[in-house]
Amino acid sequence: MISYRMPGPNETALLPEGLHDRLVGDAQRERKVVEKLLTIFFAHGYDLILPPLIEFEESLLLGSGQAQSRNMFRLLDPLSQRMMGVRTDMTGQVARISHTRLSNVERPLRLSYAGDVLRVKGTQLRPERQFKQVGAELIGTNTTEAYVEIILLGYEALKDAGVNNLSIDLTVPLLVPVILKELALEKEISDLVRCALDAKNIGEIANIKGEIGTISRDLLKAAGPAEKSLKILRNIELPKKAREICDELGKLIELLKKIKPELVITIDPGEYTGFEYQTGISFSLFASGVRGELGRGGRYLVNAECGDGEPATGFSLYPDSLMRALGSFETEKKIFIPFKSDRNQLSMLQSQGYRTLQGLESVLDVDAEAKRMECDYIWHNSQIIKTSE
Repeated sequence: MISYRMPGPNETALLPEGLHDRLVGDAQRERKVVEKLLTIFFAHGYDLILPPLIEFEESLLLGSGQAQSRNMFRLLDPLSQRMMGVRTDMTGQVARISHTRLSNVERPLRLSYAGDVLRVKGTQLRPERQFKQVGAELIGTNTTEAYVEIILLGYEALKDAGVNNLSIDLTVPLLVPVILKELALEKEISDLVRCALDAKNIGEIANIKGEIGTISRDLLKAAGPAEKSLKILRNIELPKKAREICDELGKLIELLKKIKPELVITIDPGEYTGFEYQTGISFSLFASGVRGELGRGGRYLVNAECGDGEPATGFSLYPDSLMRALGSFETEKKIFIPFKSDRNQLSMLQSQGYRTLQGLESVLDVDAEAKRMECDYIWHNSQIIKTSE
């Protein structure tokens, strides 16, 4: 017979690897960051939707969900006796809603969302297994201008939230597969080239022979600042469809720079890990000195399983990374309201930006009590008094 014991008080404070409590201060700051981002999205015409945390497994595995299949927590629904999954990403849920409940809404459709996602394993750059996503999706158009709107929306939202020294890294997940297909290479060589370019394996790429070897080395050289990268890409002898992809990349950068000349843009033409389900240009947002990306996005197809699918372009931002980029926040003003003070004054003080902490019993030293409660101010005789140093 198996015997169980209750965990001790120290053990109950432990959490599984990759899971964290958001404590006082951090939780409030994260809420403010999320609200700020959603307000910016709403101002640009993106309507908020809130999908459920748990859905039937097959719904979550459609489209982009396949990429996180092994990372999904699963459970059996006791009511329907069907397998359910906890979402690992919210993009697929937005796609599901757009082609079912919102299928008759005029296009282009602009939607925003915010919520927690949960994954079985974190990554080296993002060890957290539970984190928030805040994002926007532009559904029903495949123009270059859609890229411009989405990329600038993500960039400007981060800027408005207070992030400085931003950069945009563009990648083209389809470029290398299209080159390999048009050159009709064997699967073994194709897999070698894709992995070597994605991993920036200089030694492996140096040993690749023939035309694909020359192209691979040029693609590796092209990784870097956009101006240098485009110059190299224009001089590579590429198959027709691959050339069209690079031309669209050049057009996108030209449009972005025309609107915001100060943008710092880099290109990585060989990267595809994490962008497998995307069907066009993809991007990541970084801030100098901050671990990991602040967000990522790109183009994909909604409901591709049932035919050609509907084009969509969007991104997800990560508030936890964003908070690291923002650093310290402005300290909020807290004011102590002594016991039996007129509660009618609270709303007036709150409207002035104060957080009010009401005393629950009489104290001999109000100043000491205010400081104990971490208040910098006291409400005394209908006046705001600063606590003593």
